[in-house]
Amino acid sequence: MKVPSFELPIEEIRASLETLRRPLSVAVLRARNPFNVGAIIRVAHSFLVREIVLVGSERYYERGAMGMDRYENIACVADEAALIARVRGRGDKLVVFEKDAARVDLWHADLPEECTMVFGSETAGVPDEIVRAADAVVGIPMYGINHSFHVTVAAGIAMAEWTRRHFVSSPAPASFSDPLAPRQRGEG
Repeated sequence: MKVPSFELPIEEIRASLETLRRPLSVAVLRARNPFNVGAIIRVAHSFLVREIVLVGSERYYERGAMGMDRYENIACVADEAALIARVRGRGDKLVVFEKDAARVDLWHADLPEECTMVFGSETAGVPDEIVRAADAVVGIPMYGINHSFHVTVAAGIAMAEWTRRHFVSSPAPASFSDPLAPRQRGEG
């Protein structure tokens, strides 16, 4: 079954989403992971982040974004220095997710309301230049024998934890608060 398209023009949908956006930005290093970048855009849409910053010139796999890139504020910067300048110019804290260089785990990390979370490529991680500039370098605790999380999963875990901390007082949708409430196909 195909979901019918929205009846509003894209610009009207984007304008209404702007009023709901959170003060969280996400930056993704595009090197060698075009599908992952698209998938992170899709996940970031679910949390209505303020902005997604793509670092580098590589294309991302648009099908991985499942069309959500049309509704998001996506900024492109050429390199790591441009990312750092953008984050500092806005006054955000730079929170890097990098397992091997982590200084604190996610459960104990300071996740400021206005921050930019950085996620690297799965092959190269986050470059030293960005790690050195970070206000926090965070690792996500793992309990199995696997070496690391898939970058899209790590981004989702990080955005979910940030949202839990800053927007936990938001009322849950009826389908979450009442386990017996009827659910529509594809929901939750």
